[in-house]
This record gives sequence, structure tokens and C-alpha cells, in this order.
Amino acid sequence: MAKKATSATSRPSKAAAAQTESSTTTRGIGRFPVLGLSPVVSCGRWPAKGFVGEVIPFQATAFREGHDAIGVELLLTDPAGATQRHPMHLVTVGLDDYRVLAQVTAPGTWTFRVRAYSDDFETWHHNASIKIPAGLDVELMFTIGAQLLERAATDASRSADERAYLAAKATELAATDAPLETRTAVLDDSRLHDIAKLRPMTTLSSESEPATIRVERTRAGVASWYEFFPRSEGAKQHEDGSWTSGTFRTASKRLSAVSAMGFDVVYLPPIHPIGTAFRKGPNNTLNPGPNDPGSPWAIGSAEGGHDAIHPELGTVDDFTYFLAQAAKNDIEIAIDLALQASPDHPWVTEHPEWFTTLPDGSIAYAENPPKKYQDIYPINFDNDPEGIRAEVLRIVRYWISVGVKIFRVDNPHTKTVEFWEWLIATVNAEEPDAIFLAEAFTRPAMMQALARVGFQQSYTYFTWRNTKEELEEFFTSISSETADFLRPNLFVNTPDILTEYLQFGGPAAFTIRAALAATAAPVWGVYSGFELFENVARPGAEENIDNEKYEFKPRDFAAADAAGASLSLYLGMLNQIRKDHPALRQLRNLHLHTSDDDSILVYSKHLDGAFTDDGVADTILVVANVDPHSVRETTVHIDSTAFGLEPGTHYQVTDLITGSSWTWGEHNFVRLDAFTEPVHIFHVQEATA
Repeated sequence: MAKKATSATSRPSKAAAAQTESSTTTRGIGRFPVLGLSPVVSCGRWPAKGFVGEVIPFQATAFREGHDAIGVELLLTDPAGATQRHPMHLVTVGLDDYRVLAQVTAPGTWTFRVRAYSDDFETWHHNASIKIPAGLDVELMFTIGAQLLERAATDASRSADERAYLAAKATELAATDAPLETRTAVLDDSRLHDIAKLRPMTTLSSESEPATIRVERTRAGVASWYEFFPRSEGAKQHEDGSWTSGTFRTASKRLSAVSAMGFDVVYLPPIHPIGTAFRKGPNNTLNPGPNDPGSPWAIGSAEGGHDAIHPELGTVDDFTYFLAQAAKNDIEIAIDLALQASPDHPWVTEHPEWFTTLPDGSIAYAENPPKKYQDIYPINFDNDPEGIRAEVLRIVRYWISVGVKIFRVDNPHTKTVEFWEWLIATVNAEEPDAIFLAEAFTRPAMMQALARVGFQQSYTYFTWRNTKEELEEFFTSISSETADFLRPNLFVNTPDILTEYLQFGGPAAFTIRAALAATAAPVWGVYSGFELFENVARPGAEENIDNEKYEFKPRDFAAADAAGASLSLYLGMLNQIRKDHPALRQLRNLHLHTSDDDSILVYSKHLDGAFTDDGVADTILVVANVDPHSVRETTVHIDSTAFGLEPGTHYQVTDLITGSSWTWGEHNFVRLDAFTEPVHIFHVQEATA
């Protein structure tokens, strides 16, 4: 008997079995389907990205059966657990797509859900507004409305004043002896509609599954970068051809000028000891002279590896002095994380298993045919992956302990993606402020995968997008298609990239590219020498001749400024405009407009007053002649609804570079002379009477 009793009690009831089955199956669609949440990255495999102060568009598709109304709202929960409710609005009638803008204001993990609910008030109001004037079901409509408001008046979560108001309106609807006009007036009562909007009257609802956004510090999403080689700053050549290298102490003197141009991140190429084996000479030649310093990316020598400083640059104390001087100038320092080694790196003898040994016994050097880098050994991440992970993590932790929190990662696409996913997650768990920039000019799938798994910023194809058509496609991509996970850093040039556009476009090309980069994305950068219009390429290559990667290159910036042969003042104006106009510190708000000329590019950036410090909306309108060799006259066509104005409204535009102002409307004439002012950067304001 006991055995039978045990058997009977161990068998679950039908109800329990159903409950168990329900808990292990996929969740159903819900009373009101809520689908297509955004921002969501790869079906939620990785969190979407945000930065403190970013305004993010949240979207979802929601609907119900029949014709009754629904309401849709965003439930946004911050890292402290507080949930904000944001009513969403229907974007396109008939497509059931809802949208709302919301700002994330603190670093950490945010979650969001979208809730769809029966909008009982709107359903009643819609029906009553049609039937009562038509004399259909008049008393029934008043009765349904009165009962709806009576129920709402008993909601203890509402204020006493609100409950009293709802009860009074219910009484007015139910007053059969009152004039029809008095009762009907309740339908259009503005306060009643405000109450129903602020706290909807509902009996049914469904919520989506939660989605995650990782919000990082503002500098992860808003920054102006400037790259220079510290060894060139203060370098001096002697009569015998030898050099005295610049140091961190001499390089620190350049920081005030960089700050004056408005840059807030200074990126340094590798600062480590440089190998001598197979050292490259000027312009990547294989026959270096005794005074050639070698490429900083050929890391490692007897003086040390990735955790050491090149002796000619100074000591750790000198570097911390440099960091302190940068901080005084409101600049943060980024260093290069290049996971490779010269043949002289200590790793080569201590950990030969970290490299690829060829059948002839030699170690494979880096190649990107036809380019060869005999002075660099790439790491094989499939050999001793645990040992390599531990070493790289040790190196990153060391530089963070010194005071560095931004790492520009060299060629991350030549290392395994899973390694970067692990490293960035591990580092950010310990130091949430750490930022990694992916220098990966490669195939879209790889670039986007690196961004998905954690890189806070990414280089892009911007340098090779020069025509109006190319730029329109590119700007659409970065501001909408990939904005949930990839933050573009629009560098205008690098030591490796001097495009034909810059080589042959003259000063106008430099002006145009800087203006586009500074206004189209909240992160942009320049490599030193750009402001001096350095445009001579090494024959057959897309990089500067006498490349700084292989030699010292001191520059006389002061002389160029005095001679009027510098773009430094213009760069400073661009960065000041970015600081003054919060619309430019957003990525997702770029809106394209049209022109009648194939070389006149037009776009705007608008930020509603709800998201600005002073409560005033901010709008920037950019009109650029992207042909650096011409004067263009044409008509531009502006959709003023993109910045909150009704169609046909006239408004004032003020050029923030020249100070000139005009009154504009939907169609406007422009003349852009590439040789004087190739770009208008307009501040848009409502026209004064």
C-alpha cells in the first residue's frame, strides 16, 4: 500500500503538468502582440549601445484584433532600478509601428520593455464622437462613458483631485436631464484628455520581453580626437644627420595648442621600445640608416615589450607627467594596443609558441599583399590562447593602473573576434570607463562583428566616401542602420590614409572633409599635419611621402599659423560649434535633404528642447559643396518638419562660420565657392517678425 501511495502522490496532476509544460515552452504572443523591438542587436545576443546623454529612438510594432484602440508605452528602467514611462506615438497609420525618443542619463545596464494596452477611453471617445452626433446609441454611449470614468475615479493610485474630477465628469455624462450639449461637451474636455493620456484607462495589457542597453560614459560616444607622434614633438636633427628624439616632456608642450583647437582626446601611436631587426627605413624601405628610428608598430627590444616605454621618450614618471598635463588641458590620452611583436621582442624567446613557425623554421612575419612587414611578427591566437589572454589582460590592466583608459586597437580584424569579446568584457567589468577603438578597415561583416562584441568606437569607410551619393548612403548607414551597436569615429586622415581626394583637392578638400566629419557624427578625428594641408603621397601608395611612421617629422605649426597656411583656426571653430550645439553630439538624428546639384550635400541635425540643458530646441543644417574644384549654384529643398516646423514655415539660418544670416523656407538658392567657403554650417531658428 505504501508503495502505491508513493506512486500516486508522485504523479503530477493535470493542472500541474500543464503548468510545468507552460513554463518550459516558448512564451506566447500575448493578448496584444508586441513585436520588432528596437534597439535590439542580433535578437538580443548582445546589448544595444548607448552613451550618457544619448537620445535613443525606441520602436516596436503593436496591434490588436478588431477596431478597438490600443495605447503603447515604453517602460525604461535605469541601472538603479527606477522605471520611467514614455508614451509612444503611432508613426505610420496602418502599419502599427510606434516610436518614442528617450534619453539615457547614467552609465550602466538599462533595460526596456514595450507595453501595449487596451485604451478604453480612446475606444469610447472614438465611438461616442461618431455615434452621438449621428443620433445612434446616444444614451448607451453616455452610459458607457460614465461607467468608464466612475471606475477610473475609484483608482487609488490617482490623486484625490484627479479622482474627484473624473467622478464629476461621470456625473455629467450620466445626467439624463441635462442638455445634450452639456453632456456632449465632456467628450472634448481638455483636462479629461490630459488625464487619460497621462494615466491611461485600461483593462487589458501585454508586455514584450525585456531588452538591454549598455550605456557608457559620454566620451565613448562624443569626442574629438587628435593623433600625433610624441617622438616628433621637439625632435631635433643635428649636422651629422643624427637626431635627438622628442620626449613626453617636449610633447606635453603641444597639448595646449591641441586643446585650443578643441580636441579632447590625444591618441599616441605605440610608445614602446622599437626593435632593430629588419627595421624599416624612410618610406618603408628595407635599408634603414643608423639614424632611422623605425616604426613604432615594430614593438619590442632588449629594453622591453608592451609594458615598457621607449627610453628616448622618457620614463613612466615622464609619461604620468604627460598625462597630468593633458588633464590640465581637458584632454584624455589614448594609447595604441598593437598585439604584435618585432623579432627582438622578449616574447619571441620567452614564448615562441605565440607565433607561427613556418616549415623552414622561420617565424612568419606580417603581410597584407603586396605589403610586407618584415619587422613585425603577428601573434597566432590559436597557439596557447589562455597564455596570450592572460598576458594581454595583464598589459591592459597595467596601463589602466598608470592612468590610461582609452585604447586604439591596431588591426583588430587580424585577431579572433572571440578574443576581443572576452577581453573587452573582462576589462569593462573591472573598469567601466575603459574605451576601445577598433582600427579595422576591412569587410563590413568583420567590422560590425567587432562592434557588436564590445568595441566602443570603430573606424569606418568615411575616408573613401567623397561624392554626394556616397556620403548620403554612408550617413544613412551610420545614423540608422548600424547605430544600435557601431559608433563611428570619422577620422579624416591617418598616417596610412591620404586619399586622392586630399591629394588633389587642395585646401578646399581639407576644409570640406573636416566640416563633414565634425558635424555628421559625434566622434571624429584628425592626424597631425592635416591642418597644414599635407597632401603629397608616396608614389604608388595612399599615404604621405616621408611617412612619420618611419622617421621623425617635427612641424612648425606656429609659422604656418602666422603665414595663414593652416586650418587650425577652422578646426577650432568646428569643435567649438560642436560644444555649443548639442544636436551635433548625437548620432541618430541625421536627416538628409535634397538639392538640384549632384555635388551639393544637405543634411540637418535636430534635438528637441526636452533633451537640451536650457530647454530650447537645437537645429544645425549643413549645406556642403563636396566638389573641391568648383563653384556651385543651385536650389536646395528643405523638409522643415525634420526640425519641428510646419511645412511652409519660414525660418532664419545663420552661418556659424561667417556669421551671415538669411530667411529660408522650403526652396532656397545657394552659392558655394569651394575656394572660399565650401560649406555652410547653419544654426536654424524661427524667423523673427
